[in-house]
Amino acid sequence: MSTIELEVWLYGSLSQYGGEASQGSYAQLDMRMPQGATMEDLVCRLEIPFEERGITFVNGNLAALPGVEVDLDLVLQDGDRVGISHRKSMWPFQYRFGASLTPQLEKTFRQHRDSGVHHAYTPPDAE
Repeated sequence: MSTIELEVWLYGSLSQYGGEASQGSYAQLDMRMPQGATMEDLVCRLEIPFEERGITFVNGNLAALPGVEVDLDLVLQDGDRVGISHRKSMWPFQYRFGASLTPQLEKTFRQHRDSGVHHAYTPPDAE
């Protein structure tokens, strides 16, 4: 079976799921996954509880926010860089003037009546 290589960064208390790679506030892992693996496969392999996952970036593109986890079916590609923050982590300062979005997240925001502009995110059925 073909595999892909990923560079995975876990931030905040999610760093504990990086095992020996944990530096306390972050963990950086070089991982191999089967070709066709999704973000959900990665989260499950790392044994990160879904309710702890917060802001997620793939190759610098915003892929998920708390309450807007539309990235689970995103198929990861060889060489992807994935950053996953804990739900209680703050927005990374590098993106204070905005962030590019994955196509899945952009589509989701366009479907919201307010185009996804919130101060807090809640599950769709709670709106």
